[in-house]
Formats: sequence, C-alpha cells, structure tokens
Amino acid sequence: MKLISFNVNGLRAVLQKDFLKWLAETNADYVCLQEVKYDTPHLLDELFAGIGYSHTYWHPAEKKGYSGVAVLAKKPAILTAKGCGLASYDAEGRILRLDTEHFTLVNVYVPSGTTGQVRQAFKMAWLAHFRQYVAAVKQSSGLPLVVCGDFNIAHEEMDIHNPKANAKTSGFLPEERRWLSDFLADGFVDAFRFANPDTRKYSWWTYRANARSRNLGWRIDYHFVSDLLAPHIVQADSATDICFSDHCPVVLELSCQSPVVSG
Repeated sequence: MKLISFNVNGLRAVLQKDFLKWLAETNADYVCLQEVKYDTPHLLDELFAGIGYSHTYWHPAEKKGYSGVAVLAKKPAILTAKGCGLASYDAEGRILRLDTEHFTLVNVYVPSGTTGQVRQAFKMAWLAHFRQYVAAVKQSSGLPLVVCGDFNIAHEEMDIHNPKANAKTSGFLPEERRWLSDFLADGFVDAFRFANPDTRKYSWWTYRANARSRNLGWRIDYHFVSDLLAPHIVQADSATDICFSDHCPVVLELSCQSPVVSG
C-alpha cells in the first residue's frame, strides 16, 4: 500500500510539467494533494482515470485560485467527508476525509501564518480545532488513521536548515512545535522519523536565494499514522528529486493488506 502526499502549489502548473507521467510511474494507491488551486475538478476526472485513478475526491476553496485539497484513489472510498464542520474554516478547502478498507485517511493543508499576526492567530485557532476534529474522527471511524499533508510546521531542529535563525519565524515557533508534539502524543507516529530517526531531509524550500539547490529547506509535509500502524511502515521518504513545486512529494508504504482494527 503506497500513499503520496504532495503540495503541488497549483495543479495547473504541475500538469504542464511531467507530473502525470511521474504519477503513473510511481503507481501509488492514494495520492493526497494540497494547494490545488483548482475549482472545476470534474474537468480532470478523465485525465486522472487514464492513469488509473478512477476515483477522485475534492474540497476546493470558495476563493478561486486559492488553497484546496484533493485525493486521487484507485479504489472507491467507503465514506468521504469535506471539512471540519466550521464554515469559516471549510471555506478555505483544507480538509478531506476518506474511509478505506484499511484505515481512515485525512488529507490536510494547514494554514500558513507567514503573512502576519492575524493569520498566525487564525492558524493557531485552526490547529486547536483540527486536533479536536481528528480526535472525533479517531473515536468514530473504528479504524486507524493516516493523517497527511502540509502542516506548515517544522517539528524538531533537524527538520529545518537553520533552527536558531528561524526560532521566531512562523512555522517554527515554540507554540507550533508544541502543538505538533501534543498531536503526536494523542496516539500518532511521524512515519518519516520512525523510519529514518537520524536522517536530515526536507520537503519544502523557498523559491528565494537558490534555497533548493543549496538544500536550505524545511520538513513540513508529513504522514502521521496511528500507533497501531507503526509496525506496518515499510518505507517513508521525501522524494527530493521531484521538482514540480516548491514542495516535494512525501511517500509512505504500508504493509497492511487487510483491515487493521483500532483497539
């Protein structure tokens, strides 16, 4: 079972590159996309079906050319749900849930706080509600969870190229890192860090100052899995050689071939 999470920073832009070819070759079971910035998804159904993704699920933002998440799947979901139930949050198209045979999949695009105090406060309030939302999903679904996406937070010092210089920067603030630690304490494992405890590897680089070629990055894209799924992690990695976006895809392989029922 292979899952990909990828902030494409505009689906139209990556479709003009070799994204479809790469997607077909990678042959993942589920592809979770963030920041799709696409509000007419039905126009792409045939395109994705042509490479094996006959089931596509979307939660676009109300604002055109902004935010939005999608999941491409090879098998139909048992249940799908958009958003977290608060209209002011859901208007931005940031959460998409799929219940599958093996687990509940939550694709998320966490707000950025880099534009100033107003959006940083919005981000922290959003995160508080998201944690409650995930707890409710975990309680109701009866399956382990895979929560993946762009969290716009680097967790530990080894997840960012210059931790001291960024200590007061949105995305690496103490309260954001603490939130991520508390989220993990709710019964989740960072799949990449579980599989690669000592590896320094990133998933996002600013377009400025040749950051990518100099590998001045942040690891802000994750697969978080329920503790119950940790023994099933085969591989978790950042595909840093894929350069369609300012992010790279993050890939997770699980060995579960039959449902893993939560305790």
